[in-house]
Amino acid sequence: MANHLADALSPYLLQHAGNPVDWHPWGAEAFEKALREDKPVFLSVGYAACHWCHVMERESFEDERIARMLNEHFISVKVDREERPDIDAVYMEAVQAISGSGGWPMSVFLTPDQKPFYAGTYFPPQRRGRMPGFDEILQAVSDAWKRRREEAIRQADNLVSLLQADTLARLPAAKDQAELAQLPAVAAAALKGSFDPRWGGFGGAPKFPRPVDLRVLFRLWHRSGEAELLEMATTTLDRMAAGGIRDHLGGGFHRYSTDASWLVPHFEKMLYDNALLATCYLEAWQITGRPGYQRVARETLDYVLREMTGEQGGFYSSEDADSEGEEGRFYVWTFGEIQEVLGRERGAEAFSRVYGVSERGNFEGRSILNLPRPAAAWAQEFGLDPDQLERELDESRARLLAARCRRVRPFRDDKVLTGWNGLAIEAFALAGAALGEARYLEAAARAADFLDKYLRDRQGRLLHCRRDARASHPAYLEDHAALACGLVSLYEASFDERWIDAAIAEADGILAEFCDPQRGGFYATSARHQRLIARKQDLLDSAVPSGGGLAATALLRLAKLCGRDDYREAAEGALEAAAPVMQRAPQASGQMFAALDMLLGKTPELVLLSKGDASRALPAASGIHRRYLGSRVLAYRGLPHDARRGSGLEGLFRGKSQGPRGARLYVCENATCRAPIDGPEAIAAAIGDLAAPRGVTPSPGDAGE
Repeated sequence: MANHLADALSPYLLQHAGNPVDWHPWGAEAFEKALREDKPVFLSVGYAACHWCHVMERESFEDERIARMLNEHFISVKVDREERPDIDAVYMEAVQAISGSGGWPMSVFLTPDQKPFYAGTYFPPQRRGRMPGFDEILQAVSDAWKRRREEAIRQADNLVSLLQADTLARLPAAKDQAELAQLPAVAAAALKGSFDPRWGGFGGAPKFPRPVDLRVLFRLWHRSGEAELLEMATTTLDRMAAGGIRDHLGGGFHRYSTDASWLVPHFEKMLYDNALLATCYLEAWQITGRPGYQRVARETLDYVLREMTGEQGGFYSSEDADSEGEEGRFYVWTFGEIQEVLGRERGAEAFSRVYGVSERGNFEGRSILNLPRPAAAWAQEFGLDPDQLERELDESRARLLAARCRRVRPFRDDKVLTGWNGLAIEAFALAGAALGEARYLEAAARAADFLDKYLRDRQGRLLHCRRDARASHPAYLEDHAALACGLVSLYEASFDERWIDAAIAEADGILAEFCDPQRGGFYATSARHQRLIARKQDLLDSAVPSGGGLAATALLRLAKLCGRDDYREAAEGALEAAAPVMQRAPQASGQMFAALDMLLGKTPELVLLSKGDASRALPAASGIHRRYLGSRVLAYRGLPHDARRGSGLEGLFRGKSQGPRGARLYVCENATCRAPIDGPEAIAAAIGDLAAPRGVTPSPGDAGE
């Protein structure tokens, strides 16, 4: 039978269009029908790359008996959490309140006025041990609605009161920057307390990469000079790069590891993970100069370009964990399959030993590629030159990748999400500038142009997602904020001032439509967004950085570049309002801490000028991009007048003049500039001083040169 999902934009909803369940998309029609027929609503939330969402679909939503129960007693609504993060956030909080945990698929039972009264996540079709079956759940909820409705409605009202409670307003905000300055120590202590010194990362299994926290560690190290903080970050990056969570053949990272040692992944690949992790590895290379970090960053970005980029430049959302109905089938190998591709001579033997491939396998009889020992250690054991072994391994990986490409690929969710594209634009812009890769800068610019052209409504307002020539849903805070951050990075990488003008437009939109005037900070949804049972601030990081943290970061960067006090005041107010949450949940506030680092300073404003030909400033700009400087902003103009000049940066350049020859660098902070620095040697020395962590004297030839 046909349900109501055939015209959906979301691939996840389209995957359910053939179910015998009479699914509706979220909207007034479904809830009016529930009210008219006096039925509760079954809300099912998931996403296209979710393995257990597929399992529940096969087991329950394709089951005729369960479909009859749903169709007879409920109005069923299907939601893609990536398309509607607002719905997901509100009802996930309800799931956590009811069950103590959350996840996807998310299963929530609602009254016809959208109030939740019972919820859970995955349910098997029939009882399994102590886990109730979905058939039992449906029968029990239906009975409760018919026979104990007052109790169900009372439970729903209590949950809505909890969801609407303004817990932030009851907590004392920070009074000033002096109070905020105490918070970085809280973040450092929390990250140290949960750090796994053996395998890196935080906590035990399942283990997530948490790239925002790794970037916070870099900033805390740069602020304090405490070597332990840097070591925590690099240990984590080293272990992940060596583990099965990394795709050693095709590049990129899987969503998370099912074990504590990063060996066996949950196989879906998400755009946001790969954008954020590429940035982490790039920053690790800037700090340490280790070529392995640069290689991982390049391979990750190249994976996104090869597999996750549309013809018009937008970046796709995800790749599935499953292939041919089996999780990980596309990625895992038997020992015999590797021998068949590489031969039974030294190629297969060396590759299998280096990558930990055993005849028995380590994942349901198959092998996950990982590096239990560094390749250099194997080279000595094999009696080979390390470079020779690396060349052989490169060739073996290429041959295995070619063979893997002949397999049935996992499903790709090809919708373009504005916020996730903003994260990717930032990663490609940073990498393009730091690595001198024009193709990465071009990818960032094409994506930004794509969003501007295709993710706008007729009034020019930003939209959240696009697929199959259709765009929908007003943009969320995370969309505006992530895009603004990406546009600032794209300007700093290319010095094309149209990107600053575009970033200013997004920042102005944040102030106009998302501000919370009572307590400071920003709502997750705009004033014109569809109303739900609760409107919340977006304070805590989830799989992606928090919209509030991204907004504060973007506003502070633009405040420095454009001299906008309203941006700085809004960001500072957001951080002061969020301070109690940062104190209580520091490990879920990474993006807020990144913004706080910029607010507290030192945040140098680097202004480059050159006389005439812009190429004279390129060595100086390259030197800046190749070094890790923590929180900083960068601007450049060639003189005389550049035709692509916008108005946003006029204040920053006012009163600054070009030097007698080549490039001139101004280093400013808090509206005070040092004496101008002329000549490549003096500029390089100044950048070296800025790159050194506080209290550490830089030495000639420091990492990143």
